[in-house]
Formats: sequence, C-alpha cells, structure tokens
Amino acid sequence: MTRIEELESRISPLGSAIVAFSGGVDSSLVAALTVRALGDRALAVTAVSPALATGELDGACEVARAIGIRHETITTDELAREGYRANGSDRCYHCKTELYDSLFALAERRGYEAVLSGANADDVGDWRPGLRAAAEHGVVHPLLEVGVGKEEVRALARALGVPSADKPASPCLASRVPYGTQVDPVTLRQIDRAELALKQLGYRVLRVRHYGELGRVELAEDELPRALATSEDVIEAVRSAGYSRVEIEARPFQSGSLSMKFAKRLPAAR
Repeated sequence: MTRIEELESRISPLGSAIVAFSGGVDSSLVAALTVRALGDRALAVTAVSPALATGELDGACEVARAIGIRHETITTDELAREGYRANGSDRCYHCKTELYDSLFALAERRGYEAVLSGANADDVGDWRPGLRAAAEHGVVHPLLEVGVGKEEVRALARALGVPSADKPASPCLASRVPYGTQVDPVTLRQIDRAELALKQLGYRVLRVRHYGELGRVELAEDELPRALATSEDVIEAVRSAGYSRVEIEARPFQSGSLSMKFAKRLPAAR
C-alpha cells in the first residue's frame, strides 16, 4: 500500500467530511486526499476573519479549483473571545475553538460525519495549543495519525499536483504579535499592510513582527542580503503601514520563532 493509499484508507470510512482549509500545503494535501476518497461528500471550508492575510483567500480558492473539491467560506469571530484578544501563550487554543465550533455546527446542519485538519506529525513536538481544541472537538488528523511529517507532506502534495506544494507557511496575522500584547483589528490591519507592501517589493517569505510603534522585519535567508543592501526601500514599505520605527532582523526568518521561545521555557516532560 502506498502512502497516498494509506491516507485515503483512513479517510474513506468517514463517509463524508469537512476539511478545515487554509490553502496552505498541509490542509491542501488533506483536501486533495479527501476529495479522492469521498468525492462530492468532501467539502473544503475556509474561515475568513481579520486575522487572514490579504491574498490568502484567493490562493485557497485557486487550490480548491485545481484539486476539484467543493469550497465554501465561513466568517469566524475569534476577536470576540477574551482569551484570544488577551494573546496569552494559549491564543491558538481560543482561535481553533472558534474555528471548530463553527465547522462542527456547519457539519451538523449539512450532515457531514467528520471534520478534518492538516495537522502533521511534526506538529506534535511543537507548542500547539490548537491541538487541544481539536481533541476537545474530535477533529480527525489524517497526516498526524499516519505519521506524515512536513517534508513528506510537500512530497505527496507534489505527487498529487497540489498547487500549494511549495507555498511558504502563512499562519494568521496574530502570530506576529508577541504573547501578552493585546490583539485587535487595527493591529492586524497594520501588520497586513506592512507585509503586503514588502510582498509588492518581491519578497516572498517574510514576517513583520509587531512591537507597538516598531515593526521588525524577518526575511528568508536567500532574500535577506537584498533587503540589507536596499534597506531604505524595506523601511519605507513598512513605514507606509504606519510604523514609526523599522528594524530588519539580521538573522534569517525562522517559522514559529515566537512559539519556540515559549516552548523552551516549558518544564521538561517527566
């Protein structure tokens, strides 16, 4: 049995399923596998909120069309949740609780038997409070359950012709706000404007970390030299979003750096 067949065999008995679909490689692979296994009883659903970066919904729509899965959107209101706005280390728990509450309500109304996520095997060792919310709701994680990590996710996505196979990770805009700093719509819009301005300069893998009046730019290793050589362009782009001070991080961008800093402070498991 091939890896793809193994994954499909995990999904097929479900009968029908909604996929929590961001358009990133993980959820796109799960969506592609689900439509292969369940046909028209598969539905991809993208949550739209102020934390969704500009362009991400368009990208998700394109991926859904390419893989042939039915696609819908819902509006989520995580900002109405105090725990999310407070932006503690468990912010993702409150975000995913809002998402899964909405998806399971939709599943119940439409008669879908399961809700699937794109969590993969590499997520287990990271700080992922969203997985706790998923466990409380009974979300199915085919990639995690079969032991598929990120590198294999991309390889399988390429094998299935998924357009987002090489798409950089793009978590919600709130992930740019340090833990303990309040999350609000104004801040999220400012981050979005700053990152969009940098993308218009041709940068592909980036984050603008929000520190009040300071926007700290993180860029991929292969893009960092150009940014440092043309720093005024980068600074002006971020200032155009309303930041009075701008710094370019000299070290290359590392996905999940804020979460990793927190995870390192956790007591070791006994």
